[in-house]
Amino acid sequence: MLETVTAVRYVSPLREGGSLPGLVEADDLGTYVVKFSGAGQGRKVLVAEVIVGEIARRLDIPTPRLAVVDLPSAIARYEADEEVQDLLTASPGHNLGVDFLPGAFGYDGSRPPTAQDAGAIRWLDAYTANVDRTWANPNLLVWHGRTWAIDHGAALWFHHAWPSRPPDVGRFVGQPFDDSGHVLAPVAAPLRETHDRLAPRLTADVLRDVVAEVPEQWLETTASLPDLDTVRATYLEHLVLRLEQPDAWLGGAA
Repeated sequence: MLETVTAVRYVSPLREGGSLPGLVEADDLGTYVVKFSGAGQGRKVLVAEVIVGEIARRLDIPTPRLAVVDLPSAIARYEADEEVQDLLTASPGHNLGVDFLPGAFGYDGSRPPTAQDAGAIRWLDAYTANVDRTWANPNLLVWHGRTWAIDHGAALWFHHAWPSRPPDVGRFVGQPFDDSGHVLAPVAAPLRETHDRLAPRLTADVLRDVVAEVPEQWLETTASLPDLDTVRATYLEHLVLRLEQPDAWLGGAA
C-alpha cells in the first residue's frame, strides 16, 4: 500500500495544471505536489495516476514516489484564496501526493533521454492509452540528468464510461495507439523491441499488486460493478488482456 502522510501546511497552488494541484508540506518532512480528491476531474484521475505511476515504477521508469496525503479539514480555513479554499474544503481525507522534485525543469528536448528510457515511456503510454504526452503538454521533467514521467491522469480512459454502461473490455484492448505526436517518438527505441523487453515483467501478479495500491476511497462502484473487489478485478482484467493482445494496440508501430 502507498505510504500515508498527514498534511501540515498548504504552501502554494500550482496553476499550470487544470485541476489546481498544490504544494503541501507533510509530517514526514517531505514536500508533495498534491492532486486533490475534490477537483473537478474526479477521483478516477487519481486512480489512473496510481496505476500508471506504479506500473512505471515496476518497469524502472523514473517517476516520482507517490503517497496518500491525509488533508485535515482545518487547513482550508487558513487559505485566503477563495478558489483554493473551496478545493481544500472539498478534499478532506485522502488525496494523492507526488513527491516534489526540487530543481527539476520541464522537458524541452535539449537533453533527451536515452533511446531505452524514451522507449520505455513511449511503450507505457501506448499500453495504458495515455494521450497526454505531446509537445503541447509533455508531462516530463528533467531531474538529476534523467527524464522523469509525471501526470498520468489522462491514461486508462476506459473507466470514465463505467457509470453509464458496463465495462467494455474488448474496446480498450483493441484500441490502437497513435503516437504521431508523442514527444519522445523521435528519440525512442522501436516500440515492438521495447515491448519484448518490458512486457514479460508485468505478470498478472505484478499488475494485481499495482491495482491493490489504489486507496479504496477513490474507487467508484456502479450498478455493474457493485463492490470494490469487482472494481479492482475489472481494472486488472483490462490491463492483463491488453498486455496479452499487443498487436491490437501496437499495430504497425516501428
